[in-house]
Amino acid sequence: MSNIVAIVGRPNVGKSTLFNRLTESREAIVHESSGVTRDRHYGKSVWNGVEFSVIDTGGYVEHSDDIFEEEIRKQVMMAIDESDVLLFVVDATEGITHTDETVADMLRRGKKKTFVVANKVDNTMQQYQADVFYSLGLGDLYKISSMNGSGTGDLLDDVVKAFDSTTVEEFPELPRFAVVGRPNVGKSTLINSLLGEERHIVTPIAGTTRDSVFTRYTKYNHDFFLVDTAGIRKKGKVTENLEFYSVMRSIRSIEYSDVCLLMLDATLGLESQDLAILDLIRRNNKGLLILVNKWDLLEKNTNMARDYEQKIIEKIMPFKDVPVICISAMNKVRIHRVIETAMEVFNNRRQKIATSVLNEVMLKVIEDYPPPALKGKFIKIKFVMQLPTHAPAFAFFCNFPQYVKEPYKRYLENQIRQHFKFTGVPIQIFMRKK
Repeated sequence: MSNIVAIVGRPNVGKSTLFNRLTESREAIVHESSGVTRDRHYGKSVWNGVEFSVIDTGGYVEHSDDIFEEEIRKQVMMAIDESDVLLFVVDATEGITHTDETVADMLRRGKKKTFVVANKVDNTMQQYQADVFYSLGLGDLYKISSMNGSGTGDLLDDVVKAFDSTTVEEFPELPRFAVVGRPNVGKSTLINSLLGEERHIVTPIAGTTRDSVFTRYTKYNHDFFLVDTAGIRKKGKVTENLEFYSVMRSIRSIEYSDVCLLMLDATLGLESQDLAILDLIRRNNKGLLILVNKWDLLEKNTNMARDYEQKIIEKIMPFKDVPVICISAMNKVRIHRVIETAMEVFNNRRQKIATSVLNEVMLKVIEDYPPPALKGKFIKIKFVMQLPTHAPAFAFFCNFPQYVKEPYKRYLENQIRQHFKFTGVPIQIFMRKK
C-alpha cells in the first residue's frame, strides 16, 4: 500500500516548489508572499519504483490572529498525525527562526520519521550555512534546491527506505469496496444498513499499523470486504479541521480498495471537497460509484433524479461514464442496488479484452476518424493492445506517438467505452512507438 509523505514548515520556505518537483506537476501555487498555500494539495510520486502520496500543507504560524493561519496550523498538526514520513522544510538563506524551533518541538513530540530539508541551497556558502539546522536535534540534514532539483535524489532514496514495509495481512482475494466522502454524509449509516443486525463478519482485519479495517460481507450470495477507516484512530488532541481530515483519511481508504463508493449529501450536492476525493480516486485508477444519500429529504418532481444525475456528470467531466444512484441509507432505499452496481464496476475494472477483438473494433474506428496530421506528419496507428495492469490501460502503437494530442486520446477512450463496458472505471491511453 502507498505511504503518505507530508511536507511541513513555516510559510515561504519552498514547500510548494518541492511538492511540484516530487509530483512532477505545477498544481501547487508558488508565490513569494507567505500563506499562499491554504487549500491542500495531494499528489502521487514514484521513486525507485516505490509509489507514495504527497501532501503539501500550508505554512505553520504560531500565535496568529489570522483565521487562515490558525486553520493552516491545525492542518499541519493533522498531517503530522496522519502521515508516515514528514519532510520538515527550512530556509537555508535565513537560518533558524523561532517558528522553525516551535515546529521542530512539535515534530519531536510526534515521534514520526522526520527528514530536515534545508531548501534554497544554491551555492557553497549556503552549504556551510545550512549546517546550523543540525542543532534542531531531528537527525540527518538534507541540503537541496527544490527550484533546480539538486539534492532531492539523495533525500528521496532515504525517504523510500524509511517507509514501513508492513503489508496487508493475507486474506482471500475478494473485491474491496471503500465508502468515502466528506463528514456527515451518512457513510457509517450506509455501512450499518448494509451489515444489518445479523452480521456475517469475519473478525475485522487491521490492514497495517494505519488501521484501515476490512469487514467481510457475506449476504445474498455476495462476498466482499467493506473498507472503513471512519473513527478508527483516536485523533489525539488535534482540533479537527473536518475538510482536511476527511480527505486525508480518504487517501488510505482509496488505496486499500478496488471500487470507491463516493457518498454525497443530496441537500448539498457535489462540492469542492467531493471533487478533491473524486480526483484521488481517478488518479489511483480505482472503480467509482457515486451515491447521493438523504434523497428522502428532497421534495420530488417527475424528472428530478435524472436532472440531478446530469448536473453531477457535468461537474465531473471528462470522466463522465460513472453510475449515480440516489439512496437513503437511513431508510435502506436502493442499498441493494448499490451492492449490485459496485460488483458490476468491479468486474468492469477486471475485464480483459482479446487483442484480436480490440484491433478489429478500434482500427476500424481509427480508419473512420484518423488522428489529425501535425507539422506535416501523418500519424498511422497500426496496432492496439490492453496492457496487463490492475486497472484498464491500452497501448496504441503508431509512427509518431509524440504528435497524438489529448483530444484524440479522449476520442479513443470514448470509443473504447462505447464498444466495451467500462462504466465506473478510469481508462489510461498510452501512445507507443510501433
